Amino acid sequence: MDFDFSPIWDSWHSLAAGTAVTVEITAAALVLGCVLGLLVGLGRLSPQRRIIYGICTVYLTLVRGTPLLVQLFIWFFGLPHFGILLPAYVCGILGLGIYSGAYVSEIVRGSIQSIERGQMEAARSLGLPYKMAMRRVILPQAFVRMIPPLGNEFIALIKNSALVSLLTIADLMHEGEKIISVSYRSLEVYLVIAVIYLVLTSVTTLILRRIEKVLRSEGRV
Repeated sequence: MDFDFSPIWDSWHSLAAGTAVTVEITAAALVLGCVLGLLVGLGRLSPQRRIIYGICTVYLTLVRGTPLLVQLFIWFFGLPHFGILLPAYVCGILGLGIYSGAYVSEIVRGSIQSIERGQMEAARSLGLPYKMAMRRVILPQAFVRMIPPLGNEFIALIKNSALVSLLTIADLMHEGEKIISVSYRSLEVYLVIAVIYLVLTSVTTLILRRIEKVLRSEGRV
């Protein structure tokens, strides 16, 4: 089998632009997912507040129980039926962010619950209100424990971002498909795309390992 990567080298600028879009969408979805995950995770820790707990539970059930691709299509093709027209770029970020937030929320909840109960009791005995004790005592410790599982979620988010190409977003996959439509060199294009995704996930892994190593050297984990 003969390989011909020349069409890819000729269109490297398109792949570079698509990679930049992939990074942008992933970063924006990551911020949204972390914010949602924190709020939902805290909401799931308050069963006595039935309304908040119920809303968070329904959110988790719906998002984790349905495929990401279906959710992206609902955002992109479903909202116009209600008169809501959002750019494909926004739909991609919302779909990825909301999907990721469901998994981040469980990471947040599990990390907080892993902190010894005595930490909260000690903070309350010193006169700290519950919210302040959670913000200043529990969350900083829980954050350190969140880093490894959050790293896995971040990497999964990078790979899942390939699905936004189906919303006509000019990301890495979409630009690769355009090259294939002209050159008909699908194998070569997909190999290069795979390498680019591998580089993105590998760099993310190295950064997270570096952060974890720094925290370990400081005796925080």
